[in-house]
Amino acid sequence: MADAMGLTRIEVRPITAHTGADIGGVDLGEDLDDTTVAQLRAALLRWKVLFFRRQSIGHGEHVAFARRFGVPTRAHPHEDETPPGFPEVLALDSRRYEAAFGRKWATFDNGWHSDVTALVNPPAGAILRAQQVPPYGGDTVWTNLVAAYRGMPGPLRNLADQLQARHSFGHTHETGGSYADQDARGPLVAIHPVVRVHPETGERALFVSPSFTLADQQVIGLSPRQSQEVLAMFHREITRFEYTVRFRWETGSVAFWDNRATAHLVPGDLNDLDFEFDRVLYRVTLEGDVPVGVDGRPSELVSGPPHPGAGPVVTSSRPVRDATAAHPPADREREHR
Repeated sequence: MADAMGLTRIEVRPITAHTGADIGGVDLGEDLDDTTVAQLRAALLRWKVLFFRRQSIGHGEHVAFARRFGVPTRAHPHEDETPPGFPEVLALDSRRYEAAFGRKWATFDNGWHSDVTALVNPPAGAILRAQQVPPYGGDTVWTNLVAAYRGMPGPLRNLADQLQARHSFGHTHETGGSYADQDARGPLVAIHPVVRVHPETGERALFVSPSFTLADQQVIGLSPRQSQEVLAMFHREITRFEYTVRFRWETGSVAFWDNRATAHLVPGDLNDLDFEFDRVLYRVTLEGDVPVGVDGRPSELVSGPPHPGAGPVVTSSRPVRDATAAHPPADREREHR
């Protein structure tokens, strides 16, 4: 929708009180003016995930739209197969999973997560486009990590403010496949603050990513059992129903989320069925900054390269695989009594 001056006026229709907004009046296949881009950025920062319907775009328009908001990353640190000419595009294709694992999975990972937090500078945002979807099932759910932090009582916020946790792709070794093989050869591991300060809004987000932090169950300075209990408590907070929004995909749907302030749950329902439909979506992610905690400490790189554009990176001396290295001996002893 254009005003008298020819500038696009977007329509922002919030979906829930905390998370998600439908966007109207925007054709992602067109060159967007600076005013529209600024409006979309403001809406993204406010609602954390934006949904666009009935878009008719291909890989080229997808990547061009992403470039208006940052620098696209390569498709995935462990991805070797991308659409020809588009190394930024990750195919989330049930046919690929069927070929790799013998099952027509809807997705590789069906746990709650923020994208690629095993990197020291995880993506700042992600844009997911639906090309082919089943007639039912396969919904995606997002949650607002800022709302989750604000909703905790003061003592829990104070505890979270002080903690750091280890993120890795360790779970891929159990699943198998090429990602597991690549991670075994060159593991990606980072230590992030449990609460990160958003670089644009200054908001505090409860930055725990169950699919990545459950892999090692490590909160720095706590025993494995203590880590598991503390992280489980925080994971319950981020997945509270009132902070979430559920999205029903249609062909031509596009979702754009702030990866610094959200986690999402990819569909597991289709994985449980011998379904006859294919599900094909494409994702582009944007280069992110190194998270910074409430105390000003940045995340630490344990293993693996950062995305380009990370800037100065603090390298940790902690071992890559030793699951007890971050735990005080006294805590380890108490755990085994």
